[in-house]
Amino acid sequence: MKRNAAKPSFRRVLIANRGEIALRIMRACRELGIETACTFSEEDRGSRYLEFADQAICIGPASPAESYLKSDRIIAAAEIANADAIHPGYGFLAESADFADKCRASRLEFIGPSAEAMRLVGDKAQARALAKRSRVPTIPGTDRLEEEQTEEDIKQEAERIGYPVMVKAAAGGGGRGMRIVRSAGDLIPLVTTARQEAGSAFGDSGVYLEKLIVNPRHVEVQILGDQEGNVVHLFERDCSLQRRHQKLIEESPSPGIDVKTREGLCKAAVKLAKAAKYFNAGTVEFLVDNKGKFYFIEVNARVQVEHPVTEMITGVDIIKAQFHVAAGSALPFAQKEIVSRGAAIECRLNAEDPDANFRPCAGKVEQYEPPAGFGVRVDSHLHSGFRISPRYDSLIGKLIVHQPDRMEAVRCMRRCLDEIVISPTKTTIPLYQKIFEHEAFLAGKVDTGFIDKHFSSDNNG
Repeated sequence: MKRNAAKPSFRRVLIANRGEIALRIMRACRELGIETACTFSEEDRGSRYLEFADQAICIGPASPAESYLKSDRIIAAAEIANADAIHPGYGFLAESADFADKCRASRLEFIGPSAEAMRLVGDKAQARALAKRSRVPTIPGTDRLEEEQTEEDIKQEAERIGYPVMVKAAAGGGGRGMRIVRSAGDLIPLVTTARQEAGSAFGDSGVYLEKLIVNPRHVEVQILGDQEGNVVHLFERDCSLQRRHQKLIEESPSPGIDVKTREGLCKAAVKLAKAAKYFNAGTVEFLVDNKGKFYFIEVNARVQVEHPVTEMITGVDIIKAQFHVAAGSALPFAQKEIVSRGAAIECRLNAEDPDANFRPCAGKVEQYEPPAGFGVRVDSHLHSGFRISPRYDSLIGKLIVHQPDRMEAVRCMRRCLDEIVISPTKTTIPLYQKIFEHEAFLAGKVDTGFIDKHFSSDNNG
């Protein structure tokens, strides 16, 4: 390593999140010698993961809008806890530049990028423009559609791009404010619908048009930057296995790209991050077509759900790195010192019934027995007796395996999926058991349409 990483200067950190990511951050803090306070809603009162915090503070009722999304209550909780920093995890306020500003205005360090960088990359239209200026390949499309543009103007833009096109929200992600338009007759109604959905989800009704890349791979690059301007990549993750734009399975290395494409993706991600003056952890996301050409789509200005995949192949603790960078330390490693070893795969454990159109399944978990063994990691706050709330995301854990090569990782994951017990709750595990036996998956022939093509409700795969 280039230099030893000193202990971050934070004494106590408030974790403004819940569940498995809150527990993940607590564990990193414990190893760094940092005390923790954790927020919770009335719905999460008594949750066992809260016992791992040095202090737990209730910030409101069950509704996220009255608790985990209430920035003033979170900052008040940090002041009560006498914290000197706030880690937002992912989701909720993690990508809110306004929240980051409020934290720093209250003399609380926000464990994440600067508010300026978040605003720049958080608006997808601005991020696309930045990518173009940085000569990072982008999908043909428009800038943000302005309210004063006429319907005829919008139609001309779509004709210029060529159908099919995507209407995408300028802010946010997760598939909200996103519509596929296959013909001119559907364009204006779907733009209107996307604007309404984006405004409701993100408080910003801005949208833009983008060429639809048919059956691409979704490949993202993990980056880390410090406040001295150093940026490194931690290689890529393939996130193509998804439904309704929600990722289900992630792996690294991507099984479908060659060395040249991988190098191009990683260099482009670093170039974009440097152009944005980005520091802390982030992810630069791309679509890769069937000819190996890649296109920038967005930046996630936070730690990702799937960060353990990268941690397993590189040996870099991304959460700890976030604290070091936030404290003003330089990255403790150079790019040449970061090496990818073996293959890692993650399955998101969602409390959903894949045989009932992925209907969320709340309720009490009577029995929970996680798998174990060489190269196996489970990130979860689950335990026997835990009650899954219907008010929050259905993610209840992540199962990650790391082995010398992809096929060994596949075999290890099969064993773990057979071994894990989450009962009587319906989960996505049965779907994963089928996927890990599917010949196309085993051959690495996956794209963003894989689930719909092979495992939709009217196709038994």
